[in-house]
Amino acid sequence: MASMELHPDTLAVHAGRDDLAKLGVHALPLDLSSTNPLPDIDTGGLSYEVLATGGHPLEGGSHVYARLWNPTVARFEEAVAQLEHAEEAVAFSSGMAATTAVLLSLGEHGRRHVVAVRPLYGGTDHLLASGLTGVEATFCAPDEVAASIRPDTGLVILESPANPTLELVNIRAVVAAAGDVPVLVDNTFATPVLQRPLDLGAAISLHSATKYLGGHGDVVGGVVACDARTAASLRRTRAITGAILHPLAAYLLHRGLATLPLRVRAQQANAIAVAEWLRTQPEIAVVHFPGFPASDPLGLIGTQQDGPGAMIAVELAGGFAAATALTSAVRLFTHAVSLGSVDSLIQHPAALTHRPVQADAKPSDALVRLSIGLEDQSDLIADLAQALSAVRTARESAGELARA
Repeated sequence: MASMELHPDTLAVHAGRDDLAKLGVHALPLDLSSTNPLPDIDTGGLSYEVLATGGHPLEGGSHVYARLWNPTVARFEEAVAQLEHAEEAVAFSSGMAATTAVLLSLGEHGRRHVVAVRPLYGGTDHLLASGLTGVEATFCAPDEVAASIRPDTGLVILESPANPTLELVNIRAVVAAAGDVPVLVDNTFATPVLQRPLDLGAAISLHSATKYLGGHGDVVGGVVACDARTAASLRRTRAITGAILHPLAAYLLHRGLATLPLRVRAQQANAIAVAEWLRTQPEIAVVHFPGFPASDPLGLIGTQQDGPGAMIAVELAGGFAAATALTSAVRLFTHAVSLGSVDSLIQHPAALTHRPVQADAKPSDALVRLSIGLEDQSDLIADLAQALSAVRTARESAGELARA
């Protein structure tokens, strides 16, 4: 059956595994070869040229060298491409390596201006602002995209839900505003289970595969889903820069895809329960969660994104001091960066992931981001309850000291 005819849950299990029966294996094979035998000089040289310039392996040729091509990586790429309804996908050593490759590839077309819709992940924001890749970035709000486009604009980049405030961006509207300029959507938070940007008109869907695609906090990687022409350009950039995903990481990520729909939906159910509880707590001033109407004024849940996801951001009534107390008092949540793992994480974006972001674009010091895992939701709520009790005690102690 064609991949477009299969349910995403079925694709998650079977995509990228078409050659396993021919190989006589059931589990995903892992090819760790750093170099590959060459049939002869001429075939080896031609194989090198084709792969180094972004092509696919020649029939009867060689993979030559693992910086250029690896079959374990290629299987993971095929799986992601099918899940994202893309022609192809290209995998990288990290999400930031994937983003960097996209920006470097703009130079091939001489259009080095990027329109970036804030908020964005702190690393992406910093990379764009730094000019390190030779691009010039104009940062804007979603409704300012059309006015920000220039003749040399080569890309519009956005994230929905946005990191860390979980703002939802109308992807169709941005695509319309961008005109003939390709739109890249960072789909890390939503995953292909909840959102498929290419179906909405975007040209590129990018993931920090470290997060939900891997899902177990034990692998780092990035992947870009796009059309075949863009993929060839990205593979060329990847070959030159040496940013290919390691085969072991590709194996772990591909294995993780099989349970992705189950994990995302279970984590989302937990997040809904936790978010509902959090907005009843006096220590919490604001709960940012796409499942709440206030966080989804455009009504994009159910029309663009199939569910609210499993990320929550809260602003503490006690500001930075309360945020610090909360992250220090949790016991079941792990105080750590990253997200999308089977276990729940908590972190302070302004101090960590968004620390290098320009001051006027930084999230509030009172904001804390929660990545909800697969634990029992009553245990997660109990942990947050005892941590908020510690926050309350700290505030009361501070108030008594101030009065003294």
